[in-house]
Amino acid sequence: MDPRSSTGSGPVPGPSRQGALAPLPVGTSATVRVPATSANLGPGFDAFGLALDLCDEVRAEVVADAGLRVRVEGQGAGAVPTDERHLVVRVLREELAAAGHAAPGLDVLCRNVIPHGRGLGSSASAIVAGLAAARALLLAAGAVVEDEQETRARILLEASRREGHPDNAAPAVHGGFTIAWTRGEDPTHPDAVRSVRLPVHPDVRAVVCVPAEELATSRARALLPATVPHADAALTAGRAGLLVHALTADPSLLLDATEERLHQAQRAPAMPRSAELLRALRSEGLAAVVSGAGPSVLVLTDERGVDRVRTLAAGGVWDVHARPVHADGVRWS
Repeated sequence: MDPRSSTGSGPVPGPSRQGALAPLPVGTSATVRVPATSANLGPGFDAFGLALDLCDEVRAEVVADAGLRVRVEGQGAGAVPTDERHLVVRVLREELAAAGHAAPGLDVLCRNVIPHGRGLGSSASAIVAGLAAARALLLAAGAVVEDEQETRARILLEASRREGHPDNAAPAVHGGFTIAWTRGEDPTHPDAVRSVRLPVHPDVRAVVCVPAEELATSRARALLPATVPHADAALTAGRAGLLVHALTADPSLLLDATEERLHQAQRAPAMPRSAELLRALRSEGLAAVVSGAGPSVLVLTDERGVDRVRTLAAGGVWDVHARPVHADGVRWS
């Protein structure tokens, strides 16, 4: 999980603030698996998302000894905070506190496989994992009563509020191909964030080309212009509609459907190697897009296209992952 302390909604309810909160029973535990996600998918800027079968796992347990123990394996091990600044812990504690509960003694194990800072939704996945772990602990302790649909709705709302937009949160929560949008002016309203999940055509394969370098989403977003020409917006809107059809019914249209003029060319100066690979893949007829804010490149193709992507991305610069679409979204037990 990507524990960037800049992401969050407020102060962490640490031990000094837990006196008024009801402690969860010692031994209460939860295990959460949450997928990587790729947002935008070309023309679906800040709305479309796809869950990938590349999953982080978090285990949280309430223990007798007061305090916090965080262990991180895989991505980020030895580099990310292992104290109250860890994003999963921050979000978990906030969500428990919102329900009137706390875990004075908490043991957290994060097994990470989602690359950080590469446009694969690592921050959204961490937030979703923290929320899901908190809800699972509350459910296990009998502190809340809600069905799975209600839990997922709560996680999507809170994750989107913390992220600022729901394009990564929706597929992390629901899996598959999602279209998400916001409603109204109050981000805490239960209907403030909505999403639909659509079935992906069985022939579609997702291939992610991951570079060694990271790119902060804030830096990539800062390159976007305040306005765009009407013709560019019109073309992109039309392609977004076509992409829904291509992903769900006719993958032969994916190359045309992933064309857009709102964000990828504008962000290219921050990721020149990604832009170069994008051009090379698309010139060979492969539906390549920048994954999220980059710098990873996502290719939507069929089984035959996977090897073509590997060949074009060869040379040691790219770590290539061919992954099926993750159908379920976050799971907890």
